[in-house]
Amino acid sequence: MAEPQLSVRSAKARDLARRLARREHRSISDIVERALEAYEIREAGREPASDFYARLTKECGTDLDLEAIIRENRKTNSGPEL
Repeated sequence: MAEPQLSVRSAKARDLARRLARREHRSISDIVERALEAYEIREAGREPASDFYARLTKECGTDLDLEAIIRENRKTNSGPEL
């Protein structure tokens, strides 16, 4: 049975994977697998923005309009005195 294949349409990604594989003396598939595993580990701890805002609203009980707060407290700068 043939091994599953991953098709990469980005020439930049393909060239980078080849260059790293040559430099590390590894196969391209090994480089891609390790890169994806590292990416998964790095990103696993992050909460998606939609989940973060939903949790924040649930915990705080109010939904703040940051744009309105900024507008209310914005002061014009008169510029330098000449």
